[in-house]
Amino acid sequence: MDSKELIILGEKIKPGESKKLNLNMARLFTNTLIEVPVYIESSKNPGPTVLITSGIHGDEINGMEIVRQVIAKKINIPKRGTIICIPVINVFGFINMSRTFPDGRDLNRVFPGSLKGSLASRFAHHFVTGILPNIDLCLDFHTGGGQRLNASQIRIEKGDKELKKYADIFNAPFTVYSKNIPKSFRSTCKKMGIPILLNESCKALQSDKAMAKDAVGGIMRILDHLDMLNKKFTAPEPQLKNIVISETRWIRASRSGFLHPKIAIHDFVKKGDKIATIASPYGDSRQVIKAPNDGYVINVNEAPMIYQGDAIFHISTKIEKRE
Repeated sequence: MDSKELIILGEKIKPGESKKLNLNMARLFTNTLIEVPVYIESSKNPGPTVLITSGIHGDEINGMEIVRQVIAKKINIPKRGTIICIPVINVFGFINMSRTFPDGRDLNRVFPGSLKGSLASRFAHHFVTGILPNIDLCLDFHTGGGQRLNASQIRIEKGDKELKKYADIFNAPFTVYSKNIPKSFRSTCKKMGIPILLNESCKALQSDKAMAKDAVGGIMRILDHLDMLNKKFTAPEPQLKNIVISETRWIRASRSGFLHPKIAIHDFVKKGDKIATIASPYGDSRQVIKAPNDGYVINVNEAPMIYQGDAIFHISTKIEKRE
């Protein structure tokens, strides 16, 4: 939208205005108010409104680092339009270094929320009603959960030409087609007609300089495409060729024990390659895990101990050919 004035969380944002708001709607047991900082930079020149978010899960540090860098380097000051940055959406979880809200719910499974629902649901409702009606494009940053390390990737729905265009511009090492999950932030954006790129990189409670740099570069390329990138910056050229993955599979452990991966994220494996061993903690047995097909590795479970049935690798099964 090219409106001259925005209403964010009930406050007017005028062209050229810089403002920090707080999405605060709940308190700790101590009655301490919890505030979610919302950074808004608006240009005097009309243009689209881009929302850059991370920390829907409170342990996704790498996503937070990406958005932090955007703010710290002042990449969020637009040439035109408005850029809204929220580095830590789930401050409750961030305080406890936890994925979930204090009520035990996954915030990314309760959107669009309810005014009379659980704490997480109420928060989602305030976020959706107070911010999203203004947004033309959202860039949302996540990590793998627990010990699952994700390769740098953009996730979009197959067949969405607009998102595919933006994914090509962002140019992460991988673009992965994946279905929207009901009641997720991404699903809600789609229902509201807001294109959203979901970035996955690294794992919980960890940051990676190379992955963060790659993602910040992707953000700059998107802003440059929208003619929003401040003239002080030049969008970097992609360092890796983007690979579009149309189908994937999870490889699960057939037994419990100590997991010893032999491959890394971004690797390409051939069918039959040795990719891991699972060993008994007593030293009396050891199983070799082989790749079931050719494919790129986009997730590796780095947990030292795993149970039978645990997901240990996520690999591609089908690559989209370039025209």
